[in-house]
Amino acid sequence: MLSGVEARPTVLYIHDMKTYWVYMLRCADQSYYTGITNDLELRWEQHRQGTDPKAYTYSRRPLELVFAEVFNDPQQAIAWEKKIKGWTRAKKQALIDKNGDKLKDLSVCKNQTHSSNQNKGSS
Repeated sequence: MLSGVEARPTVLYIHDMKTYWVYMLRCADQSYYTGITNDLELRWEQHRQGTDPKAYTYSRRPLELVFAEVFNDPQQAIAWEKKIKGWTRAKKQALIDKNGDKLKDLSVCKNQTHSSNQNKGSS
């Protein structure tokens, strides 16, 4: 007890913690949609029901939720969403498949002008 104020149980702090989800949907046309939300169930229902005719997923239903990761820090979630959005389809698929080896391989720059590829093969 601090100055007559009763401490709250730890469980309530965890319960009060805001969570943010980065998620990916596979659309009927086989494209991927990546998004962020603080209520995954509600957002999934909005996508599934097609509540916004202007939304990317509206005309691409039915949808499948293929990936979701939870964060407590909104800035980390936003950064992760932006990173995934910049990835190739193959990298997204490797993430969905939980194939870390393939994801690592796809992340290596193979461009001949990249510094890590300079002087290879010239002996």
